[in-house]
Amino acid sequence: MKECKNEIGLIGLAVMGQNLALNIADHGFKIAVYNRTYSKTSNFLRENKSVSSLFGFKQLKEFVASILKPRKIIIMVQAGHATDAVIDSLIPLLEEGDVIIDGGNAKWGDTIRREKNLREKSIFFIGSGVSGGEEGARYGPSLMPGGSPEAWNRIKHIWLAIAAKVDPKSGKPILGAKPGKPVKGGVPCTDYIGLDGSGHYVKMVHNGIEYGDMQMICEAFHILKILGGMSASEIGDVFKIWNEGLLDSFLVEITADILAQRDNRTGNPFIEVVLDAAGQKGTGKWTSVNALDMGVPAPTIAEAVFARCMSAVKEERTYASQFLPKAYASVFNGNRQELIDGVRDALYCSKICSYAQGFQLMREAEKEYSWKLNFGRIAQIWRGGCIIRAAFLQKITEAFERNPSLPNLLTDEYFKNCIDNYQDKWREIVCTAIKSGIPCPTFSSAVSYYDGYRSPWLPQNLLQAQRDYFGAHTYERVDEPRGRYYHLDWPNPFRPELQVN
Repeated sequence: MKECKNEIGLIGLAVMGQNLALNIADHGFKIAVYNRTYSKTSNFLRENKSVSSLFGFKQLKEFVASILKPRKIIIMVQAGHATDAVIDSLIPLLEEGDVIIDGGNAKWGDTIRREKNLREKSIFFIGSGVSGGEEGARYGPSLMPGGSPEAWNRIKHIWLAIAAKVDPKSGKPILGAKPGKPVKGGVPCTDYIGLDGSGHYVKMVHNGIEYGDMQMICEAFHILKILGGMSASEIGDVFKIWNEGLLDSFLVEITADILAQRDNRTGNPFIEVVLDAAGQKGTGKWTSVNALDMGVPAPTIAEAVFARCMSAVKEERTYASQFLPKAYASVFNGNRQELIDGVRDALYCSKICSYAQGFQLMREAEKEYSWKLNFGRIAQIWRGGCIIRAAFLQKITEAFERNPSLPNLLTDEYFKNCIDNYQDKWREIVCTAIKSGIPCPTFSSAVSYYDGYRSPWLPQNLLQAQRDYFGAHTYERVDEPRGRYYHLDWPNPFRPELQVN
């Protein structure tokens, strides 16, 4: 048996696991790795034989025994039953005070359950969101750990080291990491999120926001293509310019690159050979379902999920296009730059509303699960490493620094002024797109969300009266204190009012 010398272990050598292991090794930590299929472990070691702090094991027992106590073991396997199976296999081999870290896309409820069960066995459990994809895992992801403070303290030095780094003043990611040469300095894109499942919950909301960001970018592309009559490369040039301003972000940056790409087979723009049927892994749906469960309005995130669902019925859409009446969509005859500027404003305003919904959802979850979340720090964590990293997040960080109890991003002075400055073009773009038959579900739902949130009166008084009429569901009165409920006896010809409480 090899000498007990590894500072941390990792189970699961798929792409994310391999890259995270190499990231940890780059930062000088000796790491043990294990995979259920040993051939994957041996191949990984052979491909990285120059990495001296990487050690592989064929037997799980030997792997566990090689790690310094208290042990720290990361699980990077498929969420669900596979994660439970790995945990069950580890429990007999672990001791009091050891730490298991789940770095997969687990559902937060499962993490709450696992943390409770392992705590009863005196084993620490952390559910850590890991965002940034393959490259992020390799050179610095955004990490969102949830669990007990004691567990966090045991892995903190490693998480702070391997996380992405941003400039302390600008908040922009520090780039340039290479194999064996991680970046130095900067602010780490990780921090303790909160108890039990909070880390995985925050990662889920991150992914829901990511769905919204991606769909909004697609709608901007669609409008510029159809109304602007612009080619893929021309739109790519627009995104490249946008990435130098307010919309500076990873997703805008890669969109510019994608639209400039040519297909190796045909020589045509690459985007034109990609089938318009999007996939999804479920975290956006989780976000939307949870928003419904908790009664939090998050329509823009939900519409982004539904847009993927709509894209998936490609054959039905093709059939429907042959007989359903079309709106007249012509090339925009006005000033093209005005159209481009209007789409940019629509994208930015919609983005504000989408993030407002995500943070509002986290605030409600904080109450529901008795967590204590630092929303400014969450925004800071997302500034680098993750898929939604953007200059925009620095503004959110500053908003919560000004007011940690901010009820909604829309009530911050900066974002209020942005909407004030850009909403006219935002509304024009949405109206023009709808008149032209161009679907814009996230742009339009974001407008409705904004108008709903700023409205002192909504027509749901009629809805509540309807509910009272057919189901005796009661209502509150505008001339009585909140919390007093009444019912009108509708079948009675005199319709007397009854106070219910």
